[in-house]
Amino acid sequence: MFRDLAEGVGYAFAYGGVGIVLMVLGFVLVDALTPGNLGQQIWIERNRNAALVLSSALLGVGMIVTTAIATAYEEFGKGLASTAVFGVTGLILMGIAFLVIDLVTPGRLGATVVEREPHPCVWVTASTQVAISAIVCACIA
Repeated sequence: MFRDLAEGVGYAFAYGGVGIVLMVLGFVLVDALTPGNLGQQIWIERNRNAALVLSSALLGVGMIVTTAIATAYEEFGKGLASTAVFGVTGLILMGIAFLVIDLVTPGRLGATVVEREPHPCVWVTASTQVAISAIVCACIA
């Protein structure tokens, strides 16, 4: 019993570590797509637009990691690897979706996201991030 418990805790740390790395990559992605320092925009300047876009990306990564864990291969190593691969795939697709929205809409999406004034495009962008993540989750299951 204690061996199973210890093994489960070890798996939780391993999958949690992959999840944390993927969320850090999500932060880096959103930071790269928006001008200025994202951390400063959110924590110092209290920019709600930037916070919503980052939050949706992190939520999306969490959805993908959770789905990958819930449907993981019997073999631990394969499950961990598939979680990482699907997480990175989700981030790439979220980045592509961001760029497509930027191409088909007026102005620069990244610049709009970091404006102080609330903007409706932020909700569209955030919804797109979550929708892309849901699509990736469906591909996993």
